[in-house]
Amino acid sequence: MSAKPLTPAIVPDNTEHPRDLRFWLVFLALFVCGFITALEMGVISASLPTIVDDLQGTQFIWVGSAYALAATALIPFSGGLAQLFGRRPVLLASVILFAVGSVVCGAAKNLNMLIAGRTIQGLGGGGMISLSQIVLADLVPLRDRGSFNGLITIAYALGCGISPVVGGKLAAIGQWRWIFYLNVPICGVAAALVSVFLRLRTPAGTLGEKLRRIDYIGNILVIGATTSTVLALSWGGIQFSWNSANILAPLIIGLLGLGLFLVYEARFASNPMVPLEIISTRTGLSGYAQTFFNSMILITVIYYIEAYFQACYNVSPTAAGVDGLGMGLVASPFGFFAGIVIQKTHSYRVPLWIGWIFVTVGSALLSTLNADSPRAASIGYLVITSVGMGIVILGSYFPVLAPVSVTKNAHALSFLVFLRNFSGVWGVTIGGTVLQNQLRKKLPAEFVAQFPGGVEIAYAAIPVIGTLEEPLRTQVRNAFADSFKAVWWVTTGIAGLGLLFSLAMKHYPLHTAVDKDWGFEEAELSKANQLESNLHAKTNSNESVGQNEL
Repeated sequence: MSAKPLTPAIVPDNTEHPRDLRFWLVFLALFVCGFITALEMGVISASLPTIVDDLQGTQFIWVGSAYALAATALIPFSGGLAQLFGRRPVLLASVILFAVGSVVCGAAKNLNMLIAGRTIQGLGGGGMISLSQIVLADLVPLRDRGSFNGLITIAYALGCGISPVVGGKLAAIGQWRWIFYLNVPICGVAAALVSVFLRLRTPAGTLGEKLRRIDYIGNILVIGATTSTVLALSWGGIQFSWNSANILAPLIIGLLGLGLFLVYEARFASNPMVPLEIISTRTGLSGYAQTFFNSMILITVIYYIEAYFQACYNVSPTAAGVDGLGMGLVASPFGFFAGIVIQKTHSYRVPLWIGWIFVTVGSALLSTLNADSPRAASIGYLVITSVGMGIVILGSYFPVLAPVSVTKNAHALSFLVFLRNFSGVWGVTIGGTVLQNQLRKKLPAEFVAQFPGGVEIAYAAIPVIGTLEEPLRTQVRNAFADSFKAVWWVTTGIAGLGLLFSLAMKHYPLHTAVDKDWGFEEAELSKANQLESNLHAKTNSNESVGQNEL
């Protein structure tokens, strides 16, 4: 009797994708990509005051926002290119862009050049994050992906955890440019692994046919709307008042543009980047919302907890990085553990609920800190928050993918990463705006008068707070502590929303198959299958010889 043919578009994982040496080297490339993007996201936080002071700049918020904006706006485009041209060339181009941006940042002569380099970095970083998730989905079915995603989470959390220490140390010794130059050899390792081992199938068709299938209108809408929204968020309360036309116009246009983008993608695009299927279920929408809220909190904590340590405890950037190290060291294993639990139980709801409880409680505890709180308390509260963030980073992936067909993996993951990065823009800009507005109200006039540029310059003066005379030093420390309280109140409210949205999830079985149109090239599979056949033949031959001897 002939075997029953496999269902079109899906195939059992162990049939089509042997986890041999090639698989693990590809996974290593994804691990390195996750590590380096996370490293860059956090390495700037502890060193930002030093960098801004050295370059004599004022628009420090754009150092973070430019990276997040570039990474966000082109993520759907990178996912679309991967669908048309294959995973390998798009991922490789992303790694190269990231390296080029790092060189520009390291060579920056002023803040504008640094922001330009961060923009280039963001273009590459967004593509690396998106493509890493897509490739993993091509090779591992959702039911087995918990542990693999956990390992990627370890890379992500490890990068976030050590980056403040690395950035702080280099800033403290006056070598902050190496924060960016060190990315180049790591990118070289990632590029080599991708070039040699990431040999995946590519879609058929001529170059002209593929170019005609690009969703140009959708890309224009999402890039324009994202840029408009971020401009409004970055300027609000700093360069212009929130109720001015300079803020309301781009903010309204941006938000309406994002809505128009989703409507166009769902109803009119012939090759949509965001098909209706991936946003048509309550569970999927819950997963996307949780991703958005958790990433917003994560970025806010990464960027501003280090500044709190430096401003209130009079510690060096290196010491601030060490204090924040527990964030990565805790989020990493708890994310991995959550992945194992989901993989074993085939259920993602309970881990996510537990994660959100930790995030909410931890954020609320952070909001109780003042200038004289024990360092052990601040680190402990950060650890509690990090436990939850690590679980949610890993777990929110599953309610997004479980309700949709495996053929929509790339689209769903691109949109997931888009929201994750877009929320980072909101986190950096809203956190910075809240902080700056509070500092404007609370900093002593005597201190602000020393900085003609206003409170943005005062932020760059964090490293010199310890040199101030009393009682001015205590007044400035208290002003910063009270201002950071407002930031943590915001993250607590966002965490509460995340917990509320997580209650909307339904249980869906996790897929046990992958899309047959992607995966290793046939030639590579044939080699793997031939090797396996030779091993089986040798084993059978040895068994026959043994039986004859007996």
